[in-house]
Order: sequence, then C-alpha cells, then structure tokens
Amino acid sequence: MTNKLFALATLTAAATALHAAVPLNNLQGAGGIAFNPLAYTAGLPWEYGGTTNLNGIVSAPQFGAWYVNLNDADINWYAGSAAITFFDRLEVSYGYGYINARKYGDKSIETHNVGAKLRVLDENAFDQPWIPAVAVGGIYKHTDSKTVDALGLDNYGFDAYVVATKLITQTPVPVLVSGGVLYTDEVVNGVVGHNDYDTVVFGNVDVLPAENVAIGLEYKQGARVGDGIRNHDYYDGHVAWFVTKKLTLVAAFAETGDKDKFYRRGSAKNLGVGSGLVLSVQYQF
Repeated sequence: MTNKLFALATLTAAATALHAAVPLNNLQGAGGIAFNPLAYTAGLPWEYGGTTNLNGIVSAPQFGAWYVNLNDADINWYAGSAAITFFDRLEVSYGYGYINARKYGDKSIETHNVGAKLRVLDENAFDQPWIPAVAVGGIYKHTDSKTVDALGLDNYGFDAYVVATKLITQTPVPVLVSGGVLYTDEVVNGVVGHNDYDTVVFGNVDVLPAENVAIGLEYKQGARVGDGIRNHDYYDGHVAWFVTKKLTLVAAFAETGDKDKFYRRGSAKNLGVGSGLVLSVQYQF
C-alpha cells in the first residue's frame, strides 16, 4: 500500500511539474515546444500573497530564449520571445529571430512573429479524462533578409493551425501527447521567406521519468510551398529540466534537412539548414 501511495504521489508531482513548465515559448514565440505549438496556453497566475485582481484576466508574462547551433551549415540561430494569456484562454505572443549564416557572407536574417492562440476546449472537459485540450491559432510572420528578395520569395506570411494536447497519467510514467494540422507558406520555418500554401501535420511526445525531467521527440512535416520547393521534415529529440516551478532549461538535437539547399530555389526537394544542437532557457514569472 505504501509503495502504491508513493507511486501515486510521484505521478501527481510529475504531472504538476509538467503543467507548470509547459508550454514553452517555441522558436516563433507561441506556447509549445521547439518548433510546434501545444494546445496549452502560456503564463502562470500572478502570485502576490497567493491572490491578485489580475488572476483570471491576464497571466504573468512568460519569456523564452533559444540558441540553435547548426554547425555543419555554419549557421547560428538566436531567438527570443514573450507570451501572455488573457482570460485563461487567449494567448498572445511575439518572437524575434536572428539567424547568422556566416558561410554565406553578409546574409544575416531577422524574423518577427506575432501570434495568437485560442483554447476552444479544456483538457478533461465535461469530466471526461480522455478529452484533450484543443486550440486554434495563427502566426503573422515577417522575414527581413536580402536572400528573400534575391530568391523572389515573399517577406510576409501567415500560419494557421489546430492542435490537440493531452497529458496521460494512467501510464507508468506521465506522457504528454500532442498533434495538429498546420496551414503554412513557410520556406525553412519562415527563415528563408514565404511562398505558396500547404497543409502539413506535426506532433510531440514527452515522457516524465522523474518529477523535474521530461524527455521527448518532436516532428514537423515539411511543407510543399510551390515552385518545386519542399521543406524537409523536422525532427528533434529533447530533454527538459524543470529547475524550479518557473525556470526550465532545455537541450535538444535537431535535424532540419539538407544544408546545401539553404539558399537554392528550383528543384529543392528537402530544403533545410542542416542539423545541430539546440539550447533554451525559459522563465515564467
């Protein structure tokens, strides 16, 4: 009996830690993991003596910083973002990216992403433990780069998505499962620009072997965006350490596709920026 109670307490603690730590601010600023959004909204309640008039109206802000070292392509990718949630349902986010492509000379890229996400169904709604959280969202994206103009691509684009997320606690260790559909015109995650639209799928799986650790995999299908351009499928394996309720550190290894096709057009069938190490610091006030 004691062992069962201890196991139950461990599962509860792990699930609570995960709910406090995710979503992260992803590379585009939206509440998610690295590339993909989650149905959960960003931001914890304000905690001044346990209560405040702001709770239920606007969350505390949440910040994320990312560093992606795509060493084989000689690219450093930096990203910073902030997100808050209104009425415990509508998330608003902004993400800034700076991509330094040293191998290609003076071709540094800046990206700006303004996002909104509305949770339309709560997790475990109607007292049904199998119901996931469901959200719809969009991200308005701008890419500032000479490369975009040189390739004849668009500087502006817009993503729309639907995503469902569920934390499963009936398994031996808690498991977070998430999946969705993305409507996008992005070329290399919007870093190289935007073109025609395609609909793709994405998904995440994370397990919590300990109360303050999550280990997971992430997948994003490569969009076919016209003119012979097909983005490579994205993968990453990651480990998140929930240092405190508010501070999370993440390390990952990502595969984004053929680095030699970063600046090509025409028959680029697996367009990407290579593979490399990903590090992130996330803080929720």
